[in-house]
Amino acid sequence: MDAIELFAGGGGLALGLHDAGFKPVAVVERDPASCRTLRKNWPDRLGQAVSLFDMDVRQVDFRQWQDRVELVSGGPPCQPFSIGGKHRGHRDDRDMFPRAVEVVRTVRPNAFIFENVRGLLRKSFAEYFGYVILQLQYPEVVRRDRETWPRHLSRLEEHHTSGVERGLRYRVVFQKVNAADFGVPQRRERVIIVGFRWDIKAAWSFPQPTHSKDALEAAKWLTGSYWDEHRIPRSRRPPVPTDVQQRLGRMETLPLSARWRTVRDALNDLPDPRSPEAARIANHSFQPGARKYPGHTGSDLDHPGKTLKAGDHGVPGGENMLSFPDGSVRYFTVRESARLQTFPDWYVFPNSWTESMRQIGNAVPVTLARVIGASVAHTLANRSRCLMDLK
Repeated sequence: MDAIELFAGGGGLALGLHDAGFKPVAVVERDPASCRTLRKNWPDRLGQAVSLFDMDVRQVDFRQWQDRVELVSGGPPCQPFSIGGKHRGHRDDRDMFPRAVEVVRTVRPNAFIFENVRGLLRKSFAEYFGYVILQLQYPEVVRRDRETWPRHLSRLEEHHTSGVERGLRYRVVFQKVNAADFGVPQRRERVIIVGFRWDIKAAWSFPQPTHSKDALEAAKWLTGSYWDEHRIPRSRRPPVPTDVQQRLGRMETLPLSARWRTVRDALNDLPDPRSPEAARIANHSFQPGARKYPGHTGSDLDHPGKTLKAGDHGVPGGENMLSFPDGSVRYFTVRESARLQTFPDWYVFPNSWTESMRQIGNAVPVTLARVIGASVAHTLANRSRCLMDLK
């Protein structure tokens, strides 16, 4: 299934969607360092030369793909809505949702997938987020010259409630998902927006979580299987936290889901980056200077990692550190961070540590992209088979 990827960054979403069965016929990314990462990995490892447009998405003519692709996807820059950013929302010139809507209007894909930070659902952005959703539902109701976005929102609301059944329309749903619930060793909440073109008569819903915190706690404190897997002797196992003990006491049966994956799960077979063995592993170099400060104490080995962050001015120390049981900390290496985002080990980042960490911190976890993409691909494939059966 052919797809177009917008705002590709380091390629996490594109790679996951590729694994789910989508072939990118166009990948758009204006950042030169991110383009180096894409060029380094896609032709060499996936056996296809990525059709990369290394330019601003506003400079690409998308008319050549009209009615020719199954999917448009991307992660519009999240800084306007990020809790860690300046919270300027639609007033931020990095807000690319209007351009994403324009691409959907031009290309007319059968479906789209867009990702953004959970801050998009904050109360202060609620009205604008509703505006984004209505634009995606009715991309042909275009904002007029000199029309304010609140006035355009009013017209979209009128169109939505009028019962008009003509023109390009999409059925749109969104959900805040935690990547840890789908096997990513990181607690990373993101808003996923999915739309199907109105003429595609197929039901779809977000995939159900496959992993859980309850299952991890049961594996640690009821069965002990977690510690057994990692060969942690009983003398070195931490005591059961009081709040966990109370919850487990109310647990009548073991959870059926898989357990959340932890930092230890993700990094267990990697050597210490300060050891000679680390030199043989790409992107696994030690970075000095990590320190704890209030509210930023790093990720615990035996929990899913905290959300990796990109940062506007270098790597944010507290979120991108590994915290050991003895209280010491160090920065995650690029390879370790890539594993927490479920990039495969063959996927390399050919830039500086700071730039590579920025790309990884901005990425969609590959596993999460694959799970959602596979569900969308399954719906589109079933729809295609139904159409063939009718011929």
